[in-house]
Amino acid sequence: MHMYRIPIIITLAVVFFGSCRKTELIDAGPESVRCSADTIRFDTVFTTAGSATTGFLIFNLEDQPVSISAAMLARGNASMFQMNIDGVPGPVARQIRIEARDSIYVFVTVRIDPDAATNPFLIRDSLLIELQGRTQSVILEAWGQNARFLRNVVITGDTRFDRTLPYVILGGLQIARNARLTIEPGSRIHLHADAPILVDGSLVTRGSAAEPVTFTGDRLDEGYRNLPASWPGIYLRVSSTDNRLTHARILNAYNGIVAEGPSAANRPKLILDRCLIDNAYEAGIAGSGSSIEAENCQVSNCGRNILLLKGGEYLFKHCTVASFSHALIPHKYPVFTVQNWDSTRQGVTTYPVSVQVDNSIIWGDEGTVEQEFFTSRRGANPFQVNLRNCLFRGSADPANAVLSNGLRNQPPQFDSINTTKRYFDFRIRKKLSPALNRGLPGLVVRDLDDMPRDAQPDLGAYERQ
Repeated sequence: MHMYRIPIIITLAVVFFGSCRKTELIDAGPESVRCSADTIRFDTVFTTAGSATTGFLIFNLEDQPVSISAAMLARGNASMFQMNIDGVPGPVARQIRIEARDSIYVFVTVRIDPDAATNPFLIRDSLLIELQGRTQSVILEAWGQNARFLRNVVITGDTRFDRTLPYVILGGLQIARNARLTIEPGSRIHLHADAPILVDGSLVTRGSAAEPVTFTGDRLDEGYRNLPASWPGIYLRVSSTDNRLTHARILNAYNGIVAEGPSAANRPKLILDRCLIDNAYEAGIAGSGSSIEAENCQVSNCGRNILLLKGGEYLFKHCTVASFSHALIPHKYPVFTVQNWDSTRQGVTTYPVSVQVDNSIIWGDEGTVEQEFFTSRRGANPFQVNLRNCLFRGSADPANAVLSNGLRNQPPQFDSINTTKRYFDFRIRKKLSPALNRGLPGLVVRDLDDMPRDAQPDLGAYERQ
């Protein structure tokens, strides 16, 4: 028995000591590790506001553990970037162990100090990795943008916003009764996730085709800047009146713009002139017993593009109302809905409604929605819905509506639609589009791009040039 024990003991010793040598920690050299990126870039970050976290991996290419001498920010404590490597925060980390054929995470954020610049400015630093007396580097880049930060602001008089610096709204912006906010061309309004615009007075934008007024979220980094429901939206409350938005772009809201109740003195509560409302999670335009006029407007890729409830008076001229399913908002509801009733615990209440839609395109991609222009009528209140010279998709002509020169189920042939890349151009530049030259003349003289309409205008928000 003893003669068999000696070879077994020797074999176990060889395996044991061999294993020890294989797992011995070595100093990493330039050939031992590899970074998954050579440059980390951040999109525009507002000064004093932090960025999203991004990062990269450091891979160990060896069959045994390695130790990195140090990883550090080149500017040290003066850097505007912050680093966390394998769970260790700080401008420097030393003796970093990576197991055999394994990897560790390096996370980076940036917070930019303000300066006097009005245009975006570039911030750079490097993350240095020391390897046996040699250094590898990963470049860190971020664009900083100064801004005017407003938190829980109530406007009580006539106020103007200009284009000098963007506005970042935190907590919300309220325009009090009898107050007016006028926003000049080229102004950019960025709103946090907790920041609605509540209008009890009046909101006016004076944008142009070259310098629109933009409302969007305050996260501009990749993966966040085009998220629907990034901010709550614009709400015109019951007392609000005389709202006029010209060349406004309302992007990525929960609701784009909501108008509640009628306006005073038989004037529209809201006039939308050459506006673009896109990628709202719920409604692009919502009216609740209100009064809205819109011309040359694009309302696109929202959960419910136009939603008119509890009656009211509405006029739409040369509008493109269209939705295509994409990864963030599936197209599940009609792009245009008119409903004259409301249901509560006390029962159903009905309201009079008047909707006029002229020279417009009402379209959605094929799927579960059978009727893109949908009406729901109850009771005996007046229900006047007229569509003149409109192109629309539907299994039948809309119920409870009077149609004149309608084009049903004739694809408008938009310029470019790519749902995978989320690229949408709703102009009609194709020569065979049925929307070309099919409009009633003289309703509007210029299109959403501020280009002239001809004597036989095209349907929708854009005139083919």
